[in-house]
Amino acid sequence: MQIIRTIQALRTELSRVTSKGMGPIGFVPTMGYLHEGHGSLLERARMECGTVVLSIFVNPIQFGPGEDFETYPRDEARDLHIAEEKGVDIAFLPTMEEMYPQPVKTKVAVSELTTLLCGASRPGHFDGVTTVVNKLFNIVKPHYAYFGMKDAQQVAVIQQMVTDLNLEVQVIPCPLVREQDGLAMSSRNVYLSPEERRQALSLSQALSAALEGITKGSLRTAPEVQEHLRSVISKAPLAQIDYAEVLLFPQLQAVSDDATLSSLSETVILAVAVKFGKTRLIDNVLYQPKAGV
Repeated sequence: MQIIRTIQALRTELSRVTSKGMGPIGFVPTMGYLHEGHGSLLERARMECGTVVLSIFVNPIQFGPGEDFETYPRDEARDLHIAEEKGVDIAFLPTMEEMYPQPVKTKVAVSELTTLLCGASRPGHFDGVTTVVNKLFNIVKPHYAYFGMKDAQQVAVIQQMVTDLNLEVQVIPCPLVREQDGLAMSSRNVYLSPEERRQALSLSQALSAALEGITKGSLRTAPEVQEHLRSVISKAPLAQIDYAEVLLFPQLQAVSDDATLSSLSETVILAVAVKFGKTRLIDNVLYQPKAGV
């Protein structure tokens, strides 16, 4: 595995890869502190691509004031060990100065999809995400880019950006990966105290119960599901609910209040965001009416 820290060196190496027909290039952009969720993306890329590129960069412009940029977990040595185990060919670890040598005056912004869910709670967050991802796509020029569905809104936003800007990359959404007890894997899980960690299971439990309720017909409409999600999660005393929403996916549009979810033709996302102490967690499940769950 090659470790590359500059844009020019990466471009030179990828030019060599392309000239030797060592593609297609699969790309997994991350902020590091890798876990098995990231590992599943790397494994998929390894199966499908001739060259696998991993980037690790904690992107400052997607963090808002008072968020955890300075304290975001970092462990380069551990990340590189995991990357090598997963068969990564090139690990790209740029510095802040390499990615942003001067103040950013140009940003990529996707409208509508970014005004709700996490976009409502974290103004400017998705502008930072789409800007850095667009930069990375321009640097790496991958054929395929792999993103986890834990950040389902992010997947929808990036797919929209790729479509609107005619970018020559195929976005591959990959399944959300959970701990054995159901908690969605996240680099931020390390922030949780033992009691917060225990109560955080209310997210996956609420989503699972709601999905079962829709399937069995006891929960019929979006308002009923949203109320159910809030009711289950609020039983955890430490939970501070940010949102519990039911939307069409990937368009992230509201479902009519009187629509029966099981009769819809579109995929529906049940999405939640909850804070435990200073830690904000997100989770979601998809419901596909035509196919059942």
